[in-house]
Amino acid sequence: MLLSNITDSETGRLRLSVNFDSPLDYFIFIFQIVFATATVLVAGPVVIAILSTRSLRVQNRFIFMLNTSICDTLVGFSVYYLGLFDVQEGYPSRNGTYNMLPSLLGVNIMTFLFAQFDRYFAVCHPFIYARFLTRRVVISANVYCWFHVYSQSIVSNFVPLSRAIQLYVFTIIILQVMVFTKVVMTIKLYVVARFQVERDPPSAERESNKESLRIIIFVVISFLILWCPSFVNIVLRLVVGRGVVFKNEATNAFAIMARFNAVCTPTVYLWGSPALREALVRTVWGRLCTKHLRCKKK
Repeated sequence: MLLSNITDSETGRLRLSVNFDSPLDYFIFIFQIVFATATVLVAGPVVIAILSTRSLRVQNRFIFMLNTSICDTLVGFSVYYLGLFDVQEGYPSRNGTYNMLPSLLGVNIMTFLFAQFDRYFAVCHPFIYARFLTRRVVISANVYCWFHVYSQSIVSNFVPLSRAIQLYVFTIIILQVMVFTKVVMTIKLYVVARFQVERDPPSAERESNKESLRIIIFVVISFLILWCPSFVNIVLRLVVGRGVVFKNEATNAFAIMARFNAVCTPTVYLWGSPALREALVRTVWGRLCTKHLRCKKK
């Protein structure tokens, strides 16, 4: 059972995230509904478009996009619980999911890091890339992201609380290393995109490399900007015992910023990839519009 202490001790029901005592409470509640729906409607169709288009599925960069978009879609669905009900993740937890839902962001972090290395080798070492970084290797790397993150989450739920907190602190330290690596790789990819790719002769491969580098750079920068405030606040609370404490996940501005990546990332994918936009129109919105017109004619 994922949920713990899911009922209010007095009413026997899971309480909502706000009390509706002020206009701000109504705004927060409506915002969470709109945010969750928008995330599902943006990230979900990207998943469908990639899965439904073979020309995209066979490209490694779109496999990484697929993995993060699946995460983003699940993040959108998770907001219907984390944002609408009185939930507090972490230590101590209240009505929490044993960090199963927040761990989706961890999967994204690892996927972005692997995607950065993938793009670097694809552009700077194409012969090594073609020989060793096959589609099977890329799929395995994406699967490993899920296995690594959720194996840690599951283990932390079956060890004593003191050990679980130690594991949580160790995870934060590893995340610091990963964030530093992501920053270094982002700078490296920018240099590659700015100088090396521009010197290549005009070709379809050059345009594809420029497109993929532009997408991953924008995605990682936006992810770091939106996620870092939550990360810094968690570090401050663990290291010095100071930081901002929120009533629940719905009012946690830093967590909301981090989850906003679930809308931002697939939007950047669509902005940067004409092939993905075309596939989305053909496989999702085009079909929906056709069905709508048929229903109107009937």
